[in-house]
Amino acid sequence: MMDSPATPDRPEENEHGAEVDPGQPASPGATPDAEQSTPTSGATFANGMADAARRAGFAAAAEGEPINGHALLASMGGIRGLVEAVLPGLVFLVIYTFSRDLVLALIAPVLVGLVFVGFRLAAKQTLSQAVGGLVVIGISAVLALLTGNAEDFYLPGFWTNGVYGAVLLVSALVGWPLIGLAVGFLMGEGLAWRTDPSKRRVLTILTLAWAGLFAVRLIVQLPLYYSGNVELLGAMKLLMGLPLYAPLLIVSWLMVRSVYPKQSAPTTDD
Repeated sequence: MMDSPATPDRPEENEHGAEVDPGQPASPGATPDAEQSTPTSGATFANGMADAARRAGFAAAAEGEPINGHALLASMGGIRGLVEAVLPGLVFLVIYTFSRDLVLALIAPVLVGLVFVGFRLAAKQTLSQAVGGLVVIGISAVLALLTGNAEDFYLPGFWTNGVYGAVLLVSALVGWPLIGLAVGFLMGEGLAWRTDPSKRRVLTILTLAWAGLFAVRLIVQLPLYYSGNVELLGAMKLLMGLPLYAPLLIVSWLMVRSVYPKQSAPTTDD
């Protein structure tokens, strides 16, 4: 840190008897240190959107990493992240298909989720993904247990797909595509992309594409839910998860890089 300006041996006092630095302008509100330590709502929003872009897998595109299997795997949480995303639903589907025991099929994925949390605790890793997955599994299990219908295990997935798809679609239609907001703050340019026709067009198309992904899931899976076809519903849930997410993420990287080319490092003359 830089050294502070020198102060007299006897600081001045204000009308309340508090010492003040004569070189520091008076402020009726919080002190400058307090102001700097308290983030503004704009900064909080910007950080939140950037974090959302990172969680969605756009960090690799922002950092200019080569598009390969390693980068794709890392963006989805690595091997452990993939297992945590797929295994609970797969365990439920397999056990219910072969046993028709709903209670056993619901207990098994909950136990799997608890094991994931335990592994992360033992490894002293962040628990957000494992705990979030466990909460979703728990809600799904409770819904299916209360109704006695195995297909209700998949209800929370319909809710999240519907909400995400609707929010993304509306944001694109009103001219504030969420993918643009997230990527813009991740790239450090805030809302400047809205004044660039190419960036705005690409980020709007991407937002509509992601909204389409959620819509396609609902279009395919809802009829299976209402028909009570648990086996096919579970299979489509798995097939329309990561196998659709990964290709769209790669396309998103390519489109983002088309309007955000990687900047070369500045050079200095000798």
